[in-house]
Amino acid sequence: MTVDEMLKAICIVSANDCCVAMSEHIAGTESAFVIKMNEKAKELGMVNTVFKNCHGIDEDDHMTTAYDIALMSKELLNKYPEITKYTTTWMDTLRDGKAELVNTNKLIRTYDGATGLKTGSTSLALYNLSASATRDGLSLIAVVMRAPSPKDRVSNARNLLDYGFSNYEFVKTTEKDEKLKNISVQKGVKKEVGLVYEKSSGSVLKKGENSNIETKISIDKNIFAPIKKGDKLGKVEFYLNDKKIASSNLIADSSVEKRGTFNNFKYITNSWFHLFR
Repeated sequence: MTVDEMLKAICIVSANDCCVAMSEHIAGTESAFVIKMNEKAKELGMVNTVFKNCHGIDEDDHMTTAYDIALMSKELLNKYPEITKYTTTWMDTLRDGKAELVNTNKLIRTYDGATGLKTGSTSLALYNLSASATRDGLSLIAVVMRAPSPKDRVSNARNLLDYGFSNYEFVKTTEKDEKLKNISVQKGVKKEVGLVYEKSSGSVLKKGENSNIETKISIDKNIFAPIKKGDKLGKVEFYLNDKKIASSNLIADSSVEKRGTFNNFKYITNSWFHLFR
């Protein structure tokens, strides 16, 4: 089987044999891969997680928490968004149609904006689900653990996501490369340069709080040429109740050369031309 097929099997039907095969391919042995798993967990701040195997089957001291699963889910979705190609698949097949795959996460078929993510169940852990969804730019993760039945884990996750979407929103504060304004440049071949946002930014807020956002803009004083496109010339910050919620550098949208003997003459000529035009 290809890696694509194995990822499909892992994400849709929790194929434990594929988990082992992939772990051996990546690290040589499953035990070596589990060491990498625990190292990554520590790096992500999953302080209450200990992996003993790569597939999650019950084993002494193999444990985690809802919060840690949320951290892991967030890392996966943020860094590898292509995973949703698999986690949103409801039905598929392998081995030329001989093996049918039906997703155990019922939310992807019934919940608006569902992006995954993964179910899990064992005799000790019972029924678990990390459910993710995105609406209007807001992405949420709801983790349910130790539910008594598959139906309960789905309904509990749905209730958590509904609460999030009903009470919170993502407020965009800046858009990458969007122009703020022009500022003066001294001793340059151009009198002005445009200021644009270096990055897109935003914050998750309770609905209605966006009207209380305070914007603070600071721009460098006495800006002299030469300026290179992308040079930082200021900063914009957004505050809610005195707490900074987002920020972005303000950068030059173009380069401005310094006036020399030749281009100084050109600058004066152009200035006179525009003056008497």
